[in-house]
Amino acid sequence: MTNWVYPLGSARDGRWDVSLGTSDSTLAVAGWAHTGLKVATLEPGAALELPAAGEERIVIPLNGAFTATVDGTEFELAGRASVFSGPSDVLYSGINKSVTVSSADGGRVAIATAPARTGYPTRLITAAEIPVELRGAGNCSRQVHNFGTPAALEADRFIVCEVITPAGNWSSYPPHKHDEEKDGETALEEIYYFETQVAAGSPAPADADAIGYQRVYASDERPIDVNAEVRTGDTVLVPYGWHGPAMAAPGYDLYYLNVMAGPGPVREWLISDDPHHGWVRQTWDPAAIDPRLPF
Repeated sequence: MTNWVYPLGSARDGRWDVSLGTSDSTLAVAGWAHTGLKVATLEPGAALELPAAGEERIVIPLNGAFTATVDGTEFELAGRASVFSGPSDVLYSGINKSVTVSSADGGRVAIATAPARTGYPTRLITAAEIPVELRGAGNCSRQVHNFGTPAALEADRFIVCEVITPAGNWSSYPPHKHDEEKDGETALEEIYYFETQVAAGSPAPADADAIGYQRVYASDERPIDVNAEVRTGDTVLVPYGWHGPAMAAPGYDLYYLNVMAGPGPVREWLISDDPHHGWVRQTWDPAAIDPRLPF
């Protein structure tokens, strides 16, 4: 079976800490066709370039501020202290455009990619413009930054967002799937890139090991069985199957960046809940959102 779990360091490519997808400059994954992800840590004054290609891209600061240059035009991304500090400015490049990312003070940056054919304009989306959704309730409460969803961004193929889950909560729950083109569902590959932190105010020792967990299991005859412990820099690929929950262990907040795209004619996130667990959504109606949100 293809390896779907990539701990930090196992998907490295040159100066990229994570490089997964379908292009020549990435770690090719058998059967993977529609999405890609690159993550890099830049020293002060350093820069990285992606040449023009038939893929659309979103530049997402994880920590620090960046300058993104698209075909010679510069865009300033104010960035953030960490992924747990709320939304950041992001930049959509469109297709067939070179992208250079640099940082005066250094930091960590992610670039989501998807092979695409239709061109859309380059667009800077400021942090203030990003729709922030508080999803679920009770211990299923989480915060979603919908900067790359169809309602927020004109794009050809991909759907990109990020989710923050407070310590002890579950997200990507109930378990759901999007691996078929049918009424009420779209076929989408999905990438989860994770970061973790000790929850604010915790009496944790200096050597605390901030962890979370991700579950993926088969929805049909195609085998997949993932129950992964995740930390900052780890990546999980979801080619198909039920996925969820993504669990923030008690004491540790969990962040993940989602990159989705597929072969279908419509760019839309339509899902089916695992029928054994979908009923859980009904319990959210009378419950309150976790008061720790928004971050």
